[in-house]
Amino acid sequence: MQKLKPVAAMGALSISLLANSAAYAHCGGCGHSPEKKDIVDTAVAAGGFETLIAVVKAAGLVETLKSDGPLTVFAPTDEAFGKLPKGTIEALLADPGRLGAILKYHVVPGRVMAEDVLKLSSAKSALGQSLAIKASSGVQVGQANVIKTDIETSNGVIHVIDTVLIPESDIIETARSAGSFKTLLAALEAADLTDALRGTGPLTVFAPTDEAFGKLPKGTVEALLTDSPKLQSILTYHVVAGKVMASDVVKLDEATTLQGQAVRIDAFNGVKINTARVVKADVAAANGVIHVIDEVLLPPSSKQGNAASPARKLIEHAINRGAPLYNDGHHAACAAIYEVAAMGLLASSNETLSDEARSTLNDALLAVQRSHDATKNAWTTRHALDAVYMSAADVTD
Repeated sequence: MQKLKPVAAMGALSISLLANSAAYAHCGGCGHSPEKKDIVDTAVAAGGFETLIAVVKAAGLVETLKSDGPLTVFAPTDEAFGKLPKGTIEALLADPGRLGAILKYHVVPGRVMAEDVLKLSSAKSALGQSLAIKASSGVQVGQANVIKTDIETSNGVIHVIDTVLIPESDIIETARSAGSFKTLLAALEAADLTDALRGTGPLTVFAPTDEAFGKLPKGTVEALLTDSPKLQSILTYHVVAGKVMASDVVKLDEATTLQGQAVRIDAFNGVKINTARVVKADVAAANGVIHVIDEVLLPPSSKQGNAASPARKLIEHAINRGAPLYNDGHHAACAAIYEVAAMGLLASSNETLSDEARSTLNDALLAVQRSHDATKNAWTTRHALDAVYMSAADVTD
C-alpha cells in the first residue's frame, strides 16, 4: 500500500477532549506530558481495540498507521466489530484486499480534530471514497456514532466509533469481490487509476478477466506494468463515461472511451466490443456498471507505421456506410459494401496487410460466395474487417 499523503486539516467539531486519558496525563506533577505514541501503539495501550489491531496486522497496514502521517483514524471498538454478522471477520481475514479496503475507509489523511469536523459534510477517506458526516444530533460518520474524540497521537488523531464502516461496492470493490479481475486491479493500481474508478461516475467498464489478460503475448503484462503511459491508454480504452446498460449497448455501433478513441459494438450474435465477447453483462456497482469481456481491448495503433493507416481508413469508411444500412434493414446493401472493402484491402500492396490479415479476408469472401444469406454475409465480412482492423494494435511497439 502506498504511503498515505497528508492533506490540509478540514473544518471544526465541538466535542469534548478525552482530557483525562491516562495516556495523556501529566507526569506526577512535573509539568511535562509524556511523549506521545503513534496510532497503533496508542490503540494498543488504550484497550478495547483488540479486533481492530488484529485486522490491521492481517491487512499489512501496521507500518502505514505508524508512518509520519498525519492521519485521522475513526476507530471501531471491539463491540463495534461484534455487531458484524457472524462469520464476517473470519471471511475478511481470508480476503486481505477487501479487508484493507474497509480499513482504509476508516482513515482520513491529515489531522482532523473534533473541532474541525463540524463544518464538514464529508471527508475523503484513504480508500478514495468519501465519508458522510452529520453533526445535527451528536456526530455521525457514515452510519457510526462518534463516542470519543481527539485521542491525540504522535502521527495523528483517533476518534472512537461504535460501528464498523463498510465502503460502497464501487467498481473497484465490485471487481475485487468477483475474484476474477486480479490482473486488472493490479494494472489499475500501477497506472494510478484506482481512485478514478472509485469516483462518483457513473462509468461503464468493459472488464477483461484474468484469463483475458492471459491471452496476451508472454511478457506483455509485465512490460505494461512498467510503462504507465501505455498502460493508462489501454485501461482507459476500456472505460466509457455514463452508465451504459446492456439494453443500451445493443443499440449502439460504437462508444467513445475515456482514452479518446471509440470501441466498435457488434450485437448480432451475442455482444462483441471490438473483437472481445461480453461474457457477463450488467454487473451493477454503486458508481456505474461492469460488463465482463474475454479479451483485453487494445487501442488501434499502427503496427507497420503509416502503411496501415489507409487500410484502417478504408475499414472505418465501410463500417460507417454499411452499419446504418444494416440497421435500416438493408442487409444486402451493407454486405455488398463490406465485401467491396474486403476486396479492396486484398488488392492493396503486400506491405499494408499481414499474411494473417489477408487469410482472414480471403476466408470471409469464400464463405460469402457459398452463402445466399445477406444477413449472414454482412456479419461474416464485418467480423473479418474488425479482425483486420484490430490486428494493427500492438502493445509491444
